[in-house]
Amino acid sequence: MKDPRVARLAEILVGYSTKVKPGDKVLLEMFDLDDDVVNTLVAQVYKAGGLPFVSLKHNSVLRSLFLGASEEQMKLIGTWERARMEAMDAYIAIRGSHNISEHSDVPDERMKLYRSNWQHPVHSEVRVPKTRWCVLRWPTASMAQLAGMSTAAFEEFYFDVCTFDYAKMDAQMQPLKQLMESTDRVHITGPGTDLRFSIKGIPAIPCTGEFNIPDGECFTAPVKDSVEGQITFNTPTINQGTVFEGIKLVFAAGKIVEATAAGGNTDKLNQILDADEGARYIGEFSLGFNPYILNPMKDILFDEKIAGSFHFTPGQAYEIADNKNRSTVHWDMVNIQRPDWGGGEIRFDDVLIRKDGLFVPDALKPLNPDQLKGT
Repeated sequence: MKDPRVARLAEILVGYSTKVKPGDKVLLEMFDLDDDVVNTLVAQVYKAGGLPFVSLKHNSVLRSLFLGASEEQMKLIGTWERARMEAMDAYIAIRGSHNISEHSDVPDERMKLYRSNWQHPVHSEVRVPKTRWCVLRWPTASMAQLAGMSTAAFEEFYFDVCTFDYAKMDAQMQPLKQLMESTDRVHITGPGTDLRFSIKGIPAIPCTGEFNIPDGECFTAPVKDSVEGQITFNTPTINQGTVFEGIKLVFAAGKIVEATAAGGNTDKLNQILDADEGARYIGEFSLGFNPYILNPMKDILFDEKIAGSFHFTPGQAYEIADNKNRSTVHWDMVNIQRPDWGGGEIRFDDVLIRKDGLFVPDALKPLNPDQLKGT
């Protein structure tokens, strides 16, 4: 018997997130996923009058491909994938994973070939700015283990948070969007963190299930050369299959001039940040406030929405909130400011906006967990 929760999620992805219309060409890119899920999505796209195109990928196969890839090969794959993406109106990716560390032993120079010749030209240059898109994970036993939950309990959590009524959340985000767009100076403090930058003149984008599911964040970008000070991240983050913890970044005139990580990963951290000039500048600043996501699980599509968190992103800026930074890297790093994670404050133009993970101004209090859960 088909799982009704999958059918409901497919309805949200097709009807709400990507708003598929008759005649739309929709690329369904599925990673390590059961056929039943893909079939349900195909049927839903057809029901909306769209034309589904399916790409099935497996992370273990991609690892084998990356290990031996040449630059010529990656450029050719990127050319094919880009041409297909340019023909699409919408894109839905469900990214399952049997092992989050599947690509951890792929040398950085091979991953750089992938990022530069395939990922960046296809996704950063075409998919993100030119299609209606939504990306999400799929609940697996490995994800449940990362979350410290049983597989059954994690599946319940996953479908609860992914089928949340995100349409109703949008109105509650508008005051935050307006405030961010009228703000010049941001000051963030907390354990190991004293960071200042400007967001003047850059749009703020409320995220309510149209790009990612789960969702619940509002992002912008710092003025590229305005970031000063230091930040210490208190959650783990994964890049290229490696788990990084205790990342500390020091900034001068917008650039990361010092980067360290715990556990002997400082060299690998700096290798990634040296991928290109833009990787040492920040492309995104975002406040996260999904009331059902409380703790990190080493999956950025969940972790960046943690209630009481913010993330600061070395690398590529989104064109809809653009500070003109360009890079093959876009690496969301998360800091949680709730009291159980050390606390912290965020000020906009010297006014306290959030303290210990809770919004302070009355207009923003509907985004605090006790009120947002009633959405």
